[in-house]
Amino acid sequence: MPNFADLEKGTEIGSRQIPVTRADLVAYAGASGDFNPIHWNERFATEVGLPGVIAHGMFTMGSAVQLVTDWVGDAGAIVDYQTRFSKPVPVLDADGAASPASGGNVISVAGKVGALDADARTARIDLTVTAPDTEGKDQKVLMKAQALVSFGKKPQVIKGSHHFR
Repeated sequence: MPNFADLEKGTEIGSRQIPVTRADLVAYAGASGDFNPIHWNERFATEVGLPGVIAHGMFTMGSAVQLVTDWVGDAGAIVDYQTRFSKPVPVLDADGAASPASGGNVISVAGKVGALDADARTARIDLTVTAPDTEGKDQKVLMKAQALVSFGKKPQVIKGSHHFR
């Protein structure tokens, strides 16, 4: 776990690229129980006005916060996580590919410390989450993606030793 005392507003926590294929969406549907055909059926997705098959919103949200989990080293330290979905993540089928593990898209995530609360010993981590649209142009797919990380109680020095209240 990072040391709270070493953090400053603007500190970058890292970035990552998350590939997503239609095979990933099928696996996620099985795990989540969300079998909405917009996540696996091209014809259905386009008939309802989407650009094609799109990633589950919760798949995108969960994939993005993994950056914070890996940085802090303890998923339980994330005490709040919120976002707004702004654009869908299209998951393209590879031309001529026989496998749903081909094609896809890449979700890009970058995080930085957006705010610190010394009294509560919390850090708000702001995430920037983008993915290319069907034309290949990067777009923000999550807005105001923010995770609140708790660094526990502040140690108090009593007679030369550390104690927690």
